[in-house]
Amino acid sequence: MSSQTIALAQMNPLLGDLPGNARLISQAAADAYAQGANLLLTPELSLTGYPPEDLLLRPAFIEAAERELSSLMLALQKFPGLIVIVGHPKRTTSGLQNYASVLRDGKVIAGYAKQELPNHEVFDEVRYFTAGNEACVFENAGIQYGLILCEDAWHTAPAKQAHAAGAQVLLVLNASPYHLQKETLRIEVLRKHIALTKMPLVYVNAVGGQDELVFDGGSFALNSAGKVVMTMPQFETALGLVNVNASADLEQGSLVATLSVEAQAYQALVLGVRDYVQKNHFPGVIIGLSGGIDSALVLAVAVDALGADRVRTVMMASRYTAEISWLDAREMAKNLQVQYDEIPIGEPVDALEKSLAEQFKGLKLDATEENIQARVRGTLLMALSNKTGRLVLTTGNKSEMAVGYCTLYGDMAGGFAVIKDIAKTLVYRLCAYRNSITPIIPERILTRAPSAELRPDQTDQDSLPSYEILDGIVERYIEQNQSITQIIAAGFDAESVEKVTRLIKLNEYKRRQAPPGVRVTTRAFGRDWRYPITSQFRA
Repeated sequence: MSSQTIALAQMNPLLGDLPGNARLISQAAADAYAQGANLLLTPELSLTGYPPEDLLLRPAFIEAAERELSSLMLALQKFPGLIVIVGHPKRTTSGLQNYASVLRDGKVIAGYAKQELPNHEVFDEVRYFTAGNEACVFENAGIQYGLILCEDAWHTAPAKQAHAAGAQVLLVLNASPYHLQKETLRIEVLRKHIALTKMPLVYVNAVGGQDELVFDGGSFALNSAGKVVMTMPQFETALGLVNVNASADLEQGSLVATLSVEAQAYQALVLGVRDYVQKNHFPGVIIGLSGGIDSALVLAVAVDALGADRVRTVMMASRYTAEISWLDAREMAKNLQVQYDEIPIGEPVDALEKSLAEQFKGLKLDATEENIQARVRGTLLMALSNKTGRLVLTTGNKSEMAVGYCTLYGDMAGGFAVIKDIAKTLVYRLCAYRNSITPIIPERILTRAPSAELRPDQTDQDSLPSYEILDGIVERYIEQNQSITQIIAAGFDAESVEKVTRLIKLNEYKRRQAPPGVRVTTRAFGRDWRYPITSQFRA
C-alpha cells in the first residue's frame, strides 16, 4: 500500500441547477487533480443540491439528474485515475434511493444507497427514498475504503457493516444542516464509531443556504485514535486535503480555529441571507429601520451578506416614535453607508382611523389601533418591494414569534425573516459580537429598553415577562420539548410558564403565515415545528 491524498470539496450547490452543480464538481476535480489527490469527496446529493423535497416526486427531475450524471462522468475523464464520489438520486429495482456513485475514468466502480433515512426534525427522506441495505467498499492502491451517507453516521450499524466488509478508512458524505454547536456534536458521535471499528474517518459537508436551512461546512477528518487531524472552515466553500499513510491511517493536516457560538450564529445568518437573496435573484433588500436592536442586527447582517449598495432602509415614524429612535436609525444607516429614507406614517394612519371611526364608535382603544400603525408600515415596505423588486427582510425575533408579539400583515409582512430563530437575549449577544469587529451599532440601541413604540411610553415588558425568563421558557418548551411541570421544576414561576406556553399555542396561526427564515437552533418555527392550528389540547 502507498500513501494517498483525499480531497474534500466543501461545495455550495444550488438546488436544481444540475449543470451548475456538475460544473462545481468538475472544478473541484480539476483542483484536486492539480494538487495530486487520489480521491475527491463531494457532499450528499451534490449533483442536485439538498434537500430536493417534492422535486424528487417529478420524473422529469430524476431523468435530468441521470442525464447530467452521464455528462459529468464524461467530463471527469480529463482526470485519469482520480476517484470522484458524487451524490445523486438513483432509480433502482427497490425504488428511488439517496445514492453515491464512485467514479473513475468515466466509469462507475462502486455505489452506495443510504441505509438510515432521517424522518425527524427538518428531514423527511422516508417520503421520497427507499433505504439501501448493503455495504460499499472499494479499493484504491491497496487501501480499502468504506462509504456511508450522512444519517448513516449517526447510527452504528452502517459503519460496522462497512468494517466487516473490509473497509480500512470510512468516507462520509453529508448535507448536514447547522444548528448551534452542531460541529461539536458531530465529532462526539463519530468518535464512537472509531472506538468500535478503529477505522479513521473523513467527513465532508455541504455549505450554503437553502430556504430555511444553512449548511455550515466544517468538514473534518479523525484518525484511528479519534483525534481530529484536519478541519475546514465553517460557512465558506473550500477544498481540503488529508493524507492516508501506508498503514491506512490519517496523517496530521491543517486545522482551522473554532468559531465562538456568537460567531457561528452570526455567520449562519449572513450566509442564509446571502444565498436566499442571490439564489433567488433578488436585486437587493429593504429593511424597516426602527432605531431598535432587532432591525439593527438585521441591517448589519444584510450589509455583511450583500454589501451596502444592495441594502435600502426606511424609517417610518409615527406620533409615538421617540426622537432617539430617529437619531439612532440615522446613525446606524450612516455607519453602514446604506440608502436611508424617512416616510412618516401619521397621515395614512389618521386616514384609516377616520375610515373606521364609525365602526369603532363606543369601543375602547386597544391593540387594534397599534396594529394599524404596524400594517401601514408593512404596506409601505411591500409597495417599495413591488416597485423595486427588492426583498423585504422582516425583523421579528424568535421570542416575539413564539408568543405572538408581532402583527400579521404588519411587521410580519415580507419575504425573509432573518432572525426568526434568534431569541431576544441572543440578539443582544450577536449585536455585541458584531460591534466587537467594528462598532457600527450605536451604544444606545444596545442599552435602551426595547419597545414597539405603538403607544405612549410602551416597553415590551408591559406585555411580556423579562426576556431572560421568556427565552428560558421558550428554549425549554420548544427546543428541549420539556413539559410545563418540568419547566416550573427548573425554577421558573408557574404564572409565567402558563402564560408563555398558552401564548405559544394561541399564536400558531400567525407563525404559519410568517416568511421563511434562517434556522440556527435544534427546533425552529417552520420545517421542524409542525403543530396544528386547530387543537383543544392544552398541557
